[in-house]
Formats: sequence, C-alpha cells, structure tokens
Amino acid sequence: MPVLTDDLVAAERFTQSAQPEIATGDGLLLRPWTADDAPAVFEAYSDPAIQRWHVRSAGSVAEVCDWLERWAETWSAGTAANWAVADLETGRLVGRAALKNLELAGGVAEVAYWTMPAARGRAVTPRAVVAMTNWAFAVGFHRLQLSHSVANRPSCRVAAKLGFALEGTMRSAALHADGWHDMHLHARIESGYPGGMSGPEKDRTTAEVQQQEPDFAEEHSKPTHADEHPQGAELETDESTPDGHGGMDA
Repeated sequence: MPVLTDDLVAAERFTQSAQPEIATGDGLLLRPWTADDAPAVFEAYSDPAIQRWHVRSAGSVAEVCDWLERWAETWSAGTAANWAVADLETGRLVGRAALKNLELAGGVAEVAYWTMPAARGRAVTPRAVVAMTNWAFAVGFHRLQLSHSVANRPSCRVAAKLGFALEGTMRSAALHADGWHDMHLHARIESGYPGGMSGPEKDRTTAEVQQQEPDFAEEHSKPTHADEHPQGAELETDESTPDGHGGMDA
C-alpha cells in the first residue's frame, strides 16, 4: 500500500550510525551506557524514590548488565535511544535520559528519565532532557511525549517547566505496586507547531485537572524548577512505559 508521507526520521540514523554523545553545555554529558555503569544503576534501582514509580527492581548487578546490553541494542534496532547522564568533571553517573517506543515514520517518541539519589537537587533532569529534546528535534522528531502518575506531582512540575504541555489524564493507565494509577500525558511539539490541545477539548481537560488538583494553576506558573525543589526533593521518573510492563525497553 503506497505511503503518502515521507518518514520524518531516517532509520539509518540508528541502524547505520553509532549512538552520539550529547553535551548539555553546562557540565553534563549524555553518553551510551557501558558495563561499568552496572553497579551505579543497581544502586539507582534500589532507591525507594525510584522504586516508588517503577514496577521493577534490580535483583543483582549481573541482571543490570543484561539491561544495559539491551539498552545498547535498542539503538541499532531503532526502537529506543538510552543515554547515561554523566558529570563531565568527575565522570560519575548522575542519571538516565531516554527516548522510548520510537515511531520513526511519524517522528514520535516517549521521554523517560531518572536521577541518582546523590545527584538530586542539581537540576540534572531538566538539563539532560533539554539537551536530548534539542537533539531529537534536530534529527527530525516532531512530537515527544511524557507520562507520569497523577500522584507524582514533582514530575508534573518538571514536565511543565520543560515545555511539555499537559494534554490530559489517562484513566487507570499504569499498574504500580500499590494498584492502578491515572496518568498525566504531557507532550512537546517541534518548533513551529502549536503545542497541546485546543478549543473546547483543552478547556474540558484543564478544568478536570484543576478540579482534581486545586493548586494546579499555581504550580504550573512557578518560574523555575530549581527554585521550587530543595536539595533531595527532585523526584525523577521513568513512567512513559513503566519498567516491567514492556520490559526494560527491550
């Protein structure tokens, strides 16, 4: 069947090219994962704050090594782009940034991230996601989306500060350890296109969220992420597809 539109992102960018490193310009580097990262990733997935928003934990460093191999394989398969976020000065792992469930033809991907416990309070996620988003739009992606539990209010604020407009609430969309969670859906559209919903649909969704969260408007109008999150309060998530349902991005 003939296709009437061209692919927005060339598959060859993934299948025939090495995964690039991306510098944030302010001290962080997004780089491919290596086996040496396994102990730190095991530590991350043992953290209660990360476990709160995941449905999978790491059983051993050896198990994490298998995850990292699969994360690397997703690049050459063109299904995901997983980066380790490292401190340029020390080389130490401080987080993860990823584009998951890639739809190259339509230029759509899901954003995922987390921050190492010791690195929280340094705005690691905003810095890494901005760099990753700029890269994604530069290579042809049109829409990046991000979802999180409605109970994960800090992640909602992070998304809003990064320009990911709230588009609505997906009811009972993700199963966590404590049961089913409604999920907020955010998205950012490549420059030149209007973001979010429009008209009556947007008005209904905004009214629904404001009714559920009386301080929604206030939270989404705060000036900066760094000002509102004290040390240790920066809660990162990987809920675009909670780990364990679709596997570790396999």
